[in-house]
Amino acid sequence: MNISLVLLATVLLIAILVPRYGLLATFSAMRQRLQKELTEDALKFLIERQYLGNNPSIESLAGKLHLSHTKASQLVGQMESQGLLAMKGLQLTLTPAGEQLGLRVIRAHRLWEKYLADEAKMPLHRIHREAHRLEHNTTSDQLNRMEAEMGFPVRDPHGDPIPNISGKIVETEKMPATEWPQAKTARIIEIEDEPQIAYQQIVATGLRLGMHVRILDRTKDSVVIGDGINEYRLAPIIAANIQVAPVSEDAEIAATHPTLAQLKPRQVAKIVSLDETVQGFTRRRFLDLGLTPGAEIYPELENFFGEPRAYRIRGTLIALRKNQAEQIKVTLQETI
Repeated sequence: MNISLVLLATVLLIAILVPRYGLLATFSAMRQRLQKELTEDALKFLIERQYLGNNPSIESLAGKLHLSHTKASQLVGQMESQGLLAMKGLQLTLTPAGEQLGLRVIRAHRLWEKYLADEAKMPLHRIHREAHRLEHNTTSDQLNRMEAEMGFPVRDPHGDPIPNISGKIVETEKMPATEWPQAKTARIIEIEDEPQIAYQQIVATGLRLGMHVRILDRTKDSVVIGDGINEYRLAPIIAANIQVAPVSEDAEIAATHPTLAQLKPRQVAKIVSLDETVQGFTRRRFLDLGLTPGAEIYPELENFFGEPRAYRIRGTLIALRKNQAEQIKVTLQETI
């Protein structure tokens, strides 16, 4: 045999079989990673269905993960052998170990969404996909550090509760906007991010978490939501993706105050409060800038492009974007 062919065959064999870095090892690691992600996605789906009070089946799992019935059955069999779930008739039931692992994945996903939205300033329509990529490759220690640095947030940017370090989810009384009594003030605490088309339509209107709203009108064709300034008309099937909760008397009074973003040039105001959705790094930045209750503030310089806008507070000039200024409630004083 030609010596060069022997050498080539030897090199190829080494490239394929070398431990850790060979093609065989790389392919095996990739298969394990994909299987891990598939298992964790299945656990997330099963937990979400469980919390909705629904009984998931192999068919519903296959539909969610875009698998054939055969592949979904194989996945269920593997997860059963790992002690993550059990079959009860045609229904899938999580074991304690499966629920614990699934809640950890949900915790990772929602913490990453919070980080990407609040700290990385990634557009909301992109954070879900990016968080899904990151959730499978984050250790528990990394999650705990990120959670602490953000000030232990309790909800993600969509309003979904974030499981704490022990895996507990603290639920809040809520109901769809379509069921909320007319003319009674409510607070938006959750905007469901699926289906994406519904979520994007709600966000495009300007409705956001933390807003105090009322149902102004409701028919079979539309739901009209008001925030005291604007009215938002949505189809009932879209409005049902908005979850609202009661507000306290103090919060309802605070909701009548204008936001910093509504000030006219050189109109002095006093800060009343920061929106409760302002958490973690953002809240600390606000406080470091002197944005505390009782502080006087006014817009001093207008930006030709609209934002950021310059404000004078405690003798210092600071710049805030419109969405940041909308999170600060004020009382009007005078115009200088």
